[in-house]
This record gives sequence, C-alpha cells and structure tokens, in this order.
Amino acid sequence: MYQSLDLFRVAGEMSRHAGAAQAVTARNLANADTPGYRALQMTPFKEVYRQSPATPMRTTRPGHVTGPDTIGGARITPAEGEAKPNGNTVSLEREMVRAVDNQRQHSRALAVYRHTMTILRASIGRQ
Repeated sequence: MYQSLDLFRVAGEMSRHAGAAQAVTARNLANADTPGYRALQMTPFKEVYRQSPATPMRTTRPGHVTGPDTIGGARITPAEGEAKPNGNTVSLEREMVRAVDNQRQHSRALAVYRHTMTILRASIGRQ
C-alpha cells in the first residue's frame, strides 16, 4: 500500500467527497424555505469507494462522463423526508447533523493524510 501511495489518493478522495457533501448540505439549508424544494443527499463515501474502478475514467469537464447528478462518483439523490405544507422537504435538524458528519469525514481524511506523511517521514529517517 505504501509503495503506490494509495493512502494519499484515498485521503484526497475522502476530502473531496466531504467537501461536496457539505456543498449539498449548504444548498439544502439555503433552500430551507423555498416552496417545493426537495432536499438532496449524497451517496456515502464507503459506497462510492467500493464501486470505484481501479483506474477511474478521466473527465474533461463537469458532467462529461458521470452526468450532472453525480459529484466525484457519488450520486446525488432526493433525501427521504416528510414534506411541509409548501412542498419543501428540508429538515433543519437533519441538515445540521449532516453538516457535522461532513466535518468529521473531512477531519478523518486529514488525519489519514497526516498519518501517511508521518510514516513516510519516518521511513526516510526524518521526524
């Protein structure tokens, strides 16, 4: 694993996924009072990672290969939830929990990256 530095790739993917999930959460919060708005959610990182091919396809512009309803291989789908009388399905409580979870995922990605750097520094004799 350390020979191909896969941990850096995984940490980067985890970080990008957490950032994209935070953007979806922010979009939901921004539209909390918009009539008819349907809350969105992203596929969890572990499912995206399991489904990712060994060599991902290269895209040259957004939506080129994966389509407009995906970000980095994660599918954006309507979130489950009860609609308010105006048709909006955003739950502020659920979105706040998702925001905290996204922050934890990003912190975890940075911890993996820092740990990998520590191991590499130790292997070349620097600490």
